[in-house]
Amino acid sequence: MEREIFNYAYRNHKREMEILVSVLGVGELGAATLIAEIGDFKDFSSGNKLASWLGIVPNVYQSADKYHNGRITKRGSKEARWILIQIAQAAARKKNSKLKEFFKRKKKSIGYAKAIVALATKIATIIWHLITNDEMYEDETGYKMGEIQKRKIIEIETLSIDERIKIISGIFAVVGKEKKESM
Repeated sequence: MEREIFNYAYRNHKREMEILVSVLGVGELGAATLIAEIGDFKDFSSGNKLASWLGIVPNVYQSADKYHNGRITKRGSKEARWILIQIAQAAARKKNSKLKEFFKRKKKSIGYAKAIVALATKIATIIWHLITNDEMYEDETGYKMGEIQKRKIIEIETLSIDERIKIISGIFAVVGKEKKESM
């Protein structure tokens, strides 16, 4: 049954499946579920509207100068919201990614659960952008799905104290010379 669903999704929505699977944390099941629940991503004018439709944005209560964010709205598909939270949890565990860095930054200030929902909202907007612009996901750290990341090894030279003093005094000599010329 699962294989039939994936075959149908790849047959009728091949490009969307490829784009979604390229996003960190999204597998075939997640991609097929999002395509089935959301339908045409171009029905939404922005990624924020998609996130709002999915119900993963906070309720906003505002009166005059008072502004309060409440719980998430929980509009839209319960299954799509659930799968996005699962995708966010998987993305938060990926090493060396901007999504993990975003999650860690949010987790410090708002806690684990709210940070996962914030990451799910971010992923929803990223997915909308990728599909509407027909682009594959590339992490800003240079990571592409399926590409092996190579670490740069930097050799550090150990300098003696005398060598360090010589370098620093050379720098001071150059800086002093430039100051005299500018006066």
